Amino acid sequence: MKKTIFRICFLAFLGLSISCTEDAVENNTLEEVQNFNQELLTTRQINDEIKATLQSTGKFYWKNASLQMLWSATQHGQNLVTIGYGINNSDFEKSSSKSSDIEKQLLSIISNNENNPSEKILIYSDPVLNIIDVIVKDQKTLYALRNNKNVRYIEPGDYHFFQYEEENGAMKSSSSGSSGCGYDAATLSSADYTTVTPNAKVPWSFYQHNIPSAWSKSTGSGVTIGVIDSGLSPNQSLLGSNFNNGDSSGRTVQKFGTYVDSIWPWSTSTDGPNDQCGHGTSMNATATAPRNNKGLPVGVAYNANLISYRAAANVVLDGYHEQKGVQNAFTGLGNNSSVKIISMSMGHIFSVGRIEDGVKYAYGKGKLIFCAGGTSTSFTNFVGVIFPAWMSETVAVTGIKEGSGYNKCSNCHSGSEIDFTVVMERSSSGNNTPVLSYYENQSDYVGGSSVATATTAGMAALVWSKNPSWNKDQVLNKLKQSSSLYPNKSSEYGYGNINASLAVQ
Repeated sequence: MKKTIFRICFLAFLGLSISCTEDAVENNTLEEVQNFNQELLTTRQINDEIKATLQSTGKFYWKNASLQMLWSATQHGQNLVTIGYGINNSDFEKSSSKSSDIEKQLLSIISNNENNPSEKILIYSDPVLNIIDVIVKDQKTLYALRNNKNVRYIEPGDYHFFQYEEENGAMKSSSSGSSGCGYDAATLSSADYTTVTPNAKVPWSFYQHNIPSAWSKSTGSGVTIGVIDSGLSPNQSLLGSNFNNGDSSGRTVQKFGTYVDSIWPWSTSTDGPNDQCGHGTSMNATATAPRNNKGLPVGVAYNANLISYRAAANVVLDGYHEQKGVQNAFTGLGNNSSVKIISMSMGHIFSVGRIEDGVKYAYGKGKLIFCAGGTSTSFTNFVGVIFPAWMSETVAVTGIKEGSGYNKCSNCHSGSEIDFTVVMERSSSGNNTPVLSYYENQSDYVGGSSVATATTAGMAALVWSKNPSWNKDQVLNKLKQSSSLYPNKSSEYGYGNINASLAVQ
C-alpha cells in the first residue's frame, strides 16, 4: 500500500475498507506488513478529521477512520485499545462459552503480533459485556483485529478529543466541550417560581408542561429513576438524609460510584459516589427533589425513588475512565430490577462502542433511557444531536425558549433524532429552571438540554407511577401522544412539549 494514500489532504475521504477473511489476514506476507505506513498523525490532524466528518455526516465512528488514524489515536492514548467482540454485531453480552473462546483467540492474535505475553497486554475484561481493553503498539495488530470476523468494533480506548482541542488552541464549549461543573448558588427571582404547600418552590418551567396539575394524579411513587452523572452532593440533605421531607415520603435514595479518578488505565479504585462537579446534583434534584418545607425548589417526580451514579468527573465523556464509568453505570442500572427509568445528561460528539453496548444492555432489560441532545457554544455548534442521544435505544431531549412556537435555547442542539423538548429558558430574563444547589439551604438555576432531559425523565416517572403495569414502550407512547406536535414529528424538535397533566389521565 503506497504511503501517499495516507497524506493528510485525503484523510476526509479515505478509510480502510477490507473484506478479507480471518485466514487471509493471518496469511499476510512479511512484505505487506512492512509496507504499513507508520507515520504518526498529530492530535490536531486527528481532531480536524473528526470535526470534518461530523460537519459532513453528523456522526463519527472509529470504524470509518483509516487504519493510520486509528493507530495514531491509540498511540496518543497510552496505546490503549478497546475491543468489542462477539459472533455478530448483536452479540455484546457474555452469555455463552463462545465469549471466552473468542476473547482467548483475540488475545493470542495480539500477543503474537506484539511479541508480548497476554498477561502484559490485557488491561481489563468486562464481566458483563463482550469488551476487552488491551495495549497495542503495532499498526499490523490493528489491521489483523479489524479484519477478524469476531471483532464488532475496535477503538482508541483513551483518546482525549477535548483535551487535545484545548492544547491545540481551539475554543471549548460550555457543555459539550467543557466540564459543565459549578458550585454556584443564586437568589431566585420571584417571577421564576410559585410557592406551594408545605413551603416548596415550583419552577416556572414546570407550569409550561402542566406538571403541577399532574401531581393530583401522580407524584412518581413506586418508580425508581437512575441518574447517570457526576454524582450527588454530600452537602445537600434534601438529596440525602432529608430525601423524605415535607410531602415526600416512603421513598429511598441510593448512591453509587463507578468513576476512577486516575490517568492510569489499570487503576480500579473509584473515588466514591459524591458529586465533585455540581452538575449531577442539579440533575438528580430536577427529577426527584422533595416537595419540601424548606422554601427550596421541588423536583418533577417528588415521590420517586432515586439511584444516583457518579460515573464521570463532568459532563464531557472524554477519556477511558469516564467512558468505562458510564458503561458500568448502565450495566449496573440494567441489572437493578427496581429501576424503570435512566436519565443521562452527559455525552460525547462521537460514538463510543463500550457506552453503546451499555445502553443496549440496559435497554434490553426494559429500561426507558433519556439522554441529552447536547448543549454547546461556538466550538461545537455545528454538531447536531450528540452521542448517545442519537441512538435508537435512547430518547433524546433538548431545551427550548419560552414563548410561542419552537425556538431552541441559546446553546441547545436540535436535529432529527430529538424526541421531545422542554421549555427551560425565559424569553425576557434568560433565566433557566430553578433547582436545588450543591449546598444546603441554597438554590440555583440550571439550563440546557441537561435540565430538559432530567425534567422529561421525571414526567415519565409520573406516567409509569400512574400505570405501574405498563412497559417502557407503553410509557413512551403515552408521552408522545401527550405532546404538542403529535402525531407529527418535527425534523428539529421531535414531538415537542409534553403535557404532563394529559399524560397521567
